[in-house]
Amino acid sequence: MTDTTSILSADTTTSEPPTLIEEDGVGLSDPELSRDRRKMLDLVNRLHNTGVNTDMDLPMIAVIGSQSAGKSSLIESISGIKLPRAAGTCTRCPTECKLSHSSDPWRCIVKLHITSDPNGTPCAVRNLAFGDPITDKAGVEERIRRAQRAILNPSTDYIQFLHGDDADAEHTELSFSKNCVSLEISGRDVADLSFIDLPGLIASVGSTGNITDIELVKSLVSSYITKPSCVILLTVTCETDFENQGAHQLAKTHDPEGRRTVGVLTKPDRIPPGEEKSWQKFIKNDEEALFNGWYCVKQPGSQTLERGISWDEARREETEFFSSTEPWSSLAPAYQKKLCTSNLTDRLSTILSELISKRLPEVRNEIYTILRNTEEEMRTLPKAPSNDPIGEVLHVLSNFTRALSQRLEGTPEEDGLLQTIRPYQDKFQHAIRATAPNFQPWRSDRTDRVLPKASFLANEEGHAADEAEESTAAALSPKIYLDEVLNRAQKARTRELPDNYPFVVQKVYITQFTRMWYQPAMDLLEQIYAILKKDLSNTIKQHFAQMGRGNAQQMVTSIVNEHLDRAAATTKEKIEWLLQLEKSPTTLNDHYYSDYKDKFLSFYKGLLRGGDDLSKKLEDYKAPTSNYSSPFQIAVAKVTSGLSEMGITAKPTDIPKMLPIDPMEPALAIMAGVRAYFQVSYKRFADLVPMAIDYEIIAEFGDTIEQVLRTELQITGPEAHDRCRTLVQELGSVASRREELQKKMDRLHTASAELRTLGL
Repeated sequence: MTDTTSILSADTTTSEPPTLIEEDGVGLSDPELSRDRRKMLDLVNRLHNTGVNTDMDLPMIAVIGSQSAGKSSLIESISGIKLPRAAGTCTRCPTECKLSHSSDPWRCIVKLHITSDPNGTPCAVRNLAFGDPITDKAGVEERIRRAQRAILNPSTDYIQFLHGDDADAEHTELSFSKNCVSLEISGRDVADLSFIDLPGLIASVGSTGNITDIELVKSLVSSYITKPSCVILLTVTCETDFENQGAHQLAKTHDPEGRRTVGVLTKPDRIPPGEEKSWQKFIKNDEEALFNGWYCVKQPGSQTLERGISWDEARREETEFFSSTEPWSSLAPAYQKKLCTSNLTDRLSTILSELISKRLPEVRNEIYTILRNTEEEMRTLPKAPSNDPIGEVLHVLSNFTRALSQRLEGTPEEDGLLQTIRPYQDKFQHAIRATAPNFQPWRSDRTDRVLPKASFLANEEGHAADEAEESTAAALSPKIYLDEVLNRAQKARTRELPDNYPFVVQKVYITQFTRMWYQPAMDLLEQIYAILKKDLSNTIKQHFAQMGRGNAQQMVTSIVNEHLDRAAATTKEKIEWLLQLEKSPTTLNDHYYSDYKDKFLSFYKGLLRGGDDLSKKLEDYKAPTSNYSSPFQIAVAKVTSGLSEMGITAKPTDIPKMLPIDPMEPALAIMAGVRAYFQVSYKRFADLVPMAIDYEIIAEFGDTIEQVLRTELQITGPEAHDRCRTLVQELGSVASRREELQKKMDRLHTASAELRTLGL
């Protein structure tokens, strides 16, 4: 408001004679004023015509006043035309007056400026020409009256009000309307000025009125004068107490410091005798001071108008009244400038043109900002439906399946689908490894002993099992002692030789750990299913959320989820099949099995015969050196060297195999065989289950989903067009919003083009 304030306060009246503040050589005395002023007024008129004033605050003058305050007479005097007169409230919709001086003959163009629908909701701006240009002032009053009726009856074609019978003129659909009657008046005797005449504030509605009209008019007036760039032309009649005129209070509410308000006193000839000086205080700005002060005008009375007085004669009578009537005639010259319509008009024209000039750079920036925000909002809306619904659906479907295929194939992003799944696959492998049979190669009375880690397992599996995994393994696989294995083996014997035991003993232990594989496998399937379902939902949303009314997204989600459920069911069957295979223990990987069995047998035998220290020492053995050699190192070196001389190749960890046969050795062989088979089978199962899941509900799913969608959506065949049209049909609210934004963008682009005509 700083720039606006500096302009509006240029003619502030104080106890000193008022002076006009001139900026950059522009003022009333500047010969270029008329041309520059007209240029500014024409520009803001063109901006108003674009409707951009609905999107931003444009400079304007709004004429307000209480009912019968002489507002209409003032408008008539300024514009040089006669407004419709009727019983009750005369002005029932805003009337824009765009006045411009011209060397061409006088003419008036009447338009309907539509900015809201019958319910008062903002709509696309329309400027409708209401008849041909008028060249005879006598024809303006009737044209305005008919234009107002067209505004107040929005459901009827406005052309019907231009001509024809007007018998039902008193009946209207609306009491008041925000839509405007726009008058573009030009001629040799016309001043450069633009303003909008607002309905007069009413205190009562009478027996036939609507009580809601009081607040409706107040709200309509407030919607204009609350804007920072609106100059308020406040009309106050001198025939009524100042305090009883609500227009002043409303103006003060929205402009409490009086920076934007220009006061004008009307009907000074009706001041009760003896009260003239109280009204003079306003002209001197001693009462209800305003930055631009107060003016006083006198318009012809009704009887004078009936005699057909011309506007030139009316102006002469006004001048004669103020120059010959006390106390006006005795006012100082500085205050004489505050009298007569011509002085008021000239001052208003200057205020408005300079305000426009100051506001233009801001207007340009605001248009750019609003346009940018509008374009951004437009981009957030779904794409408008195509005239080829089948092609549009196929295009979106193709983009979706392509993106989905890339997602399922694997992307390098950290949050890629396969990257999200991998931790759960690792967890599954740990869970399966934790089911290893917990054999203890000593009798059950030695519960104080702790099974050490087998170093060959750590090296082969790439890392040692962590504490959490060991804890899980202990919980899943309780300790199985050597004597318990031997007792079970002896009880299972039937017709075998004394040194043979039935395979069923090993199978029992194998079944114990394979039985524990079902739940981890199902957990992995459910986890990957949940991850994939969520990922699919996000991908579907990215491609279908903005299509139509949401039917497409809903249908695609349903089809994809059903297909995923079928894939998950198939995967579950494959996993159960793999578990069935594990019920018949076997392997063709003889070397791998035999190698593990030898390692475990040596490991267990060393723990049984040599104790923890012997096994640990043999696993950690290092050949003696010239710098240091312990008795144990020397002894081991002698054994391996002697075996080598005999042609037997052996490692230090093979030494326990040479220990004397122990009665418990058959149990050690069973334990070593079961434990070796676990190593073979768990790795096989831990690989095959993730592979089966990956193939069935990821790879295979991606290969088949496009055809499934095409079939289920039925986008081919005789009814394909109708089905696709239903899928892409958008919500009415979205279509309306797009249309509204597009028209707003059109307004802003047009306004921007108008500014460019001035090089802004």
